[in-house]
Amino acid sequence: EQQQLSCEVVAHTHTDNCRVLSRIALAMSVVSLETPRETGFHKTTRNCLQHIREVLLHHRWQDAAEYMASYSQTLEDTTANMPQLYAEIVWRIGTEILHHHPDSTLEDYNSFYERVKHSGVKHYLKVCLEHSFHLLVNGQFEDAKIQLSIAESWRYGKQSAGQSQRIRQRKHAYDAAVNQEMHSYFRQSSVNLKEIMKLPGVWHPFVLSYIDMLEFYNDHEGAVKVLNDYAYDDSFPPNPNAHVYLYRYMKKQNHPLKKLLKVLKILHTLVPSHELMPEYCSLLNEGDLQKALGVVLDLLDYSSWRSNLDVWNHLLNIIKRLRMKKQWLKIFAEEMGYRKDWWLAIHFSTFQARKDSAENRELLEVKSFVVGAFCPHCK
Repeated sequence: EQQQLSCEVVAHTHTDNCRVLSRIALAMSVVSLETPRETGFHKTTRNCLQHIREVLLHHRWQDAAEYMASYSQTLEDTTANMPQLYAEIVWRIGTEILHHHPDSTLEDYNSFYERVKHSGVKHYLKVCLEHSFHLLVNGQFEDAKIQLSIAESWRYGKQSAGQSQRIRQRKHAYDAAVNQEMHSYFRQSSVNLKEIMKLPGVWHPFVLSYIDMLEFYNDHEGAVKVLNDYAYDDSFPPNPNAHVYLYRYMKKQNHPLKKLLKVLKILHTLVPSHELMPEYCSLLNEGDLQKALGVVLDLLDYSSWRSNLDVWNHLLNIIKRLRMKKQWLKIFAEEMGYRKDWWLAIHFSTFQARKDSAENRELLEVKSFVVGAFCPHCK
């Protein structure tokens, strides 16, 4: 069924192209004729079109592209007698050049189609459909669907009201082909990715691609299961990024706070200095202050975090809330643990104070509050 549908789409395009080529040949003959009142610009573009015809016959695609870049200025000519004819010549010949030029890219096609689409309303719908077909055959399924949506919603007076049944049928054929291709791609990729993930290892790019596909099809439960298996399967090596991917996806899907904290707790065990730890601390602040304190102190053990104002502010806010409890100094001492002999010396030396004073006065003030809170006799 899919193959038949694709053949129908190609057949539509091939039939139209044969009809169009004869029209373009006739059009080129018409616009190449000298007229009594032509301006210098018109004479130049007429000669340019003749050169384009010559280089096309000899398959000199680079020369054709350079000439077409000049000839496309006719799209801006407000004095032209046949603007739609000029637009169609640029569209058809330009597409042919892009198709054969060895260095043409998808970006070149996209830019060209966008310019031609807005050169005249008469061909807008057809250009959208052709653009969609080109994206489809190049595997850009999502972009192809966008172009189809644009074609479907396009309205411009009698032009949209007079769309032929043939054009509408082609649009539906393209739409069906895009969906068929996307579903086929998804099924094949799913099978391959499942096989890959049966092997212990680090498969970040494959996992993320698989999650993107599952999310596109709104299979959020399937995505969470894949990420859970990747993070917690004992046959896989310890992998902090697996927990990061799981947390970020669950957060995006608004999972309960309890589940988010569970993921971050394991990540904290694996990498206490991870960039998500300040966020973990913020979430813990809503309930477990002692645990939040431990997370912040762990961060400050690492040189990369020792001058981070946000982390010190987390510590300041935790202390302010803990001081409302009678046993707050005992709680602080428990979390300080093995650090008690060196923590003050590292963070509050004279050298560090001078450095903070010179580079970040706000950080110095926050640290002064912290040291004064649990060590009043320190100066």
